[in-house]
Amino acid sequence: MKKAFPAIRPYNTQTIAVTAPHVLYVEESGNPEGIPVLFIHGGPGGGSNPTDRCFFDPEKYRIILFDQRGAGQSTPHADLKNNDTAALVADIEVIRKALDVDRWVVFGGSWGSTLSLVYAQTYPELVLGLILRGIFLCRDEDISWFYQDGVKHIFPDYWKHYINVIPEIERHDLLSAFYRRLTGDNELERMAAAKAWSLLEGRCATLHPNEEFVGRFANPHMAMAIARIEAHFFINKAFLEPNQIINNTEKLKGIPATIVHGRYDMVCPINQAFALSDAWPEAQLDVIADAGHSSSEPGITDALIRATERLAHHLNSQE
Repeated sequence: MKKAFPAIRPYNTQTIAVTAPHVLYVEESGNPEGIPVLFIHGGPGGGSNPTDRCFFDPEKYRIILFDQRGAGQSTPHADLKNNDTAALVADIEVIRKALDVDRWVVFGGSWGSTLSLVYAQTYPELVLGLILRGIFLCRDEDISWFYQDGVKHIFPDYWKHYINVIPEIERHDLLSAFYRRLTGDNELERMAAAKAWSLLEGRCATLHPNEEFVGRFANPHMAMAIARIEAHFFINKAFLEPNQIINNTEKLKGIPATIVHGRYDMVCPINQAFALSDAWPEAQLDVIADAGHSSSEPGITDALIRATERLAHHLNSQE
């Protein structure tokens, strides 16, 4: 089983101003002459992590990470102004041009898979390949599964902690109830809601309990960004048309692609990966039998690294 590549440091970091008030954190690592690959983090609001560099052979890839609007090291933190899917797609193009990249591989998991797919459907001619993990189609049923009526049947103990910050009278529409608190003026309510929201995701993301992973989601800085930005996107239906991704899969024709999905993914259930695969049979679907949602789970890490190595070989053989 393949393990992540050793930790590396960026050879270049910079900030790029986009639509006010947003300034994005962008970094490059690996081989400056290698295959450009853009890593798109999840959430939205999750931010990138140093371990995200380690899915790619640093001798073969020019590894580009960035933090989306309001996330990670981008500023202002957790800001919702001018923060929507179309703006994030436009940001990716700003980054591509700023780094003088002609075409690149796009790699994204969870919400990162959503944004990767929307970007690739908007600019298919710019995408050398797609590697996608934990498919999230952002349909109403996909959002409702996690935040209202699905995951509670699998994790009733975690669910109890999640809803504890919301009065019973408001629990028929938890997304709206959380959104009101996360965008309200009461700082204590806002922080309590953010922590409850973020912890549910962290606790449900791995097949086996992982306290270190959950600890990242408990961090107040990350919790506030991921909760506020996710609630903002999801209450607005991710700023997508109904079933937009599935309805536009023909635009992906000819792009080499691998989909990696854990069989027991409780954040983004596997039916979403199969729905995408059915609409886009060209893409290779790898179902990981002993994994949940997180890219850090051994089986998923193994499949992702095999996908990056396979794609590098394919692209290099075409030169």
